[in-house]
Amino acid sequence: MLYREAGDFKTSYAKDNQTFPIKFDRVAYYVLLVVAFGVVPFIINDYWANAVIVPFLIYAIATIGLNILIGYCGQLSLGTGGFMAVGAFASYKLMTAFPEVSIIIHILLAGGITALVGVAFGLPSLRIKGFYLAVATLAAQFFLVWLFNRVPWFYNYSATGQISAPERSFMGYVVAGSNVGAVEKYLMCLVFVVAVAWVARNLTRGTMGRSWMAIRDMDIAAEIIGVNPLKAKLTAFAVSSFFIGISGALLFTVYLGAAEVGEAFGISKSFLVLFMVIIGGLGSIFGSFAGAAFMVLLPVLLKNVLVGGMNWPTDLAAHFQLVIVGALIIAFLILEPHGLAQLWRVAKEKLRLWPFPH
Repeated sequence: MLYREAGDFKTSYAKDNQTFPIKFDRVAYYVLLVVAFGVVPFIINDYWANAVIVPFLIYAIATIGLNILIGYCGQLSLGTGGFMAVGAFASYKLMTAFPEVSIIIHILLAGGITALVGVAFGLPSLRIKGFYLAVATLAAQFFLVWLFNRVPWFYNYSATGQISAPERSFMGYVVAGSNVGAVEKYLMCLVFVVAVAWVARNLTRGTMGRSWMAIRDMDIAAEIIGVNPLKAKLTAFAVSSFFIGISGALLFTVYLGAAEVGEAFGISKSFLVLFMVIIGGLGSIFGSFAGAAFMVLLPVLLKNVLVGGMNWPTDLAAHFQLVIVGALIIAFLILEPHGLAQLWRVAKEKLRLWPFPH
């Protein structure tokens, strides 16, 4: 009986256009923020931070970025892993070249550099689309990984070819490097994911987002009514790559502390983020979070059940884990192709009508 619109009046256009028009949703959103910032930092430990929450937050940023490109603008991309690598290597070069600059600035600049690279690889979208564009971005994935492997300047001529994040502090706390605590990792990623989600939500509701969706739905009709396809597609690539670059920088500097490009940012990373977008729901910020949670939490849950609960050997459990995750993805796409976001929309509609059937 709590989920009702009755008595929830809108007295201005801004209130009618707000992200959460129902009071229950707004209250739940603020309660979630209070718990995330005021409760979780006091109870989180290393296991939950490293295995569940921090990967979820980082992949949520990457999923929001890819969802803007695919879900809102309709431009297929298989180069997410390569763009995350750009963010990681850009942050590494900035941290080693300008050690006196704040790590926050480095991560934002790494996102900006990734946006420029994304625009460069997005130029083919002006002439090709669909699977042809997906192949072009797949070429970007292979080229970027090859570039970071073959040019020693990118990893400062290290003998191993691996990059290691220098230790950096923010407000007296270590937030980058190999010795970052669980609370610092969590809060650092949480601040970025809240900011990215807020920016993405407002962009998709504005003029830019509407031009993206017009291009997605029918590009020729959008051009006839005045939408500039060049500007719309390249801004989508820029914003998407900016967010993905931030996620790559956070993955390297805050979470891993050290990375080798082939292992950390290979083609499997691109497909992982793509699965998160599809399972969560195309064209939905909430779906980006839901898809990231599904793909991060499910393997951890299966591992605990198969190894911890049923005492299966670790290698056998790893194989079955891949089979189960793959089967669930196929079943999910058949039963609900619009993703978890659509299930959430249906649930909210049911709640608004309950207990009446119509």
